[in-house]
Amino acid sequence: MAVSFDLFGTLVDADRPADPWTAVADALTKRGVTVPDDWEAAYRSSHRDYERGHEAALDEHVRLALASRDTEVTADTARSAVLAAFDRRVEVRDGARDALAAAGECGPVAVCSNCSVPGLVERTLERADVDAAPDTVVTSVDCGWRKPHREIFAATAAALDVPLPELVHVGDDARTDGGAARVGARSILLDDRTLDAVATRLREGAL
Repeated sequence: MAVSFDLFGTLVDADRPADPWTAVADALTKRGVTVPDDWEAAYRSSHRDYERGHEAALDEHVRLALASRDTEVTADTARSAVLAAFDRRVEVRDGARDALAAAGECGPVAVCSNCSVPGLVERTLERADVDAAPDTVVTSVDCGWRKPHREIFAATAAALDVPLPELVHVGDDARTDGGAARVGARSILLDDRTLDAVATRLREGAL
């Protein structure tokens, strides 16, 4: 058995900008980019079609939005600006550290997270400074698919070197995290139990 945990809303609570286009604009400006006057409209518009379930990287979206207003930025600038805009205060949720430790006593552990900002999940884990770091991190922006798509759970199982049916995924969202059960893994939802209860059941071998 291997265990994966959702990150945001499960292991941590993280601040998010109320107006992300403003936060991104501020970060771009600090990097010498002239943001167009109608930036909110550009940011909130679609600039590319994606297959259902595919993750659209936010830094790519920002580059396309700027390009639609005849402003070009490098990939590195867009990536660093987007990360800076969303890299904010993090609070570890009650029971998270113990649940990670208990999972590690049973087998390999992953964080499996939907996130469109490259590097944000890893940075959030650094900020959280959990005692028992996961063995691997799988994000939708890196693997290309968002939960509940089968591919992100399959990628997580592969990263942990277990068959998909041996993956137990813990999360807080029935629609996304509950998708693990719909593709052959197992899902444990936190509306059914707390992280402390998950830790106890892991140690008892009762999951």
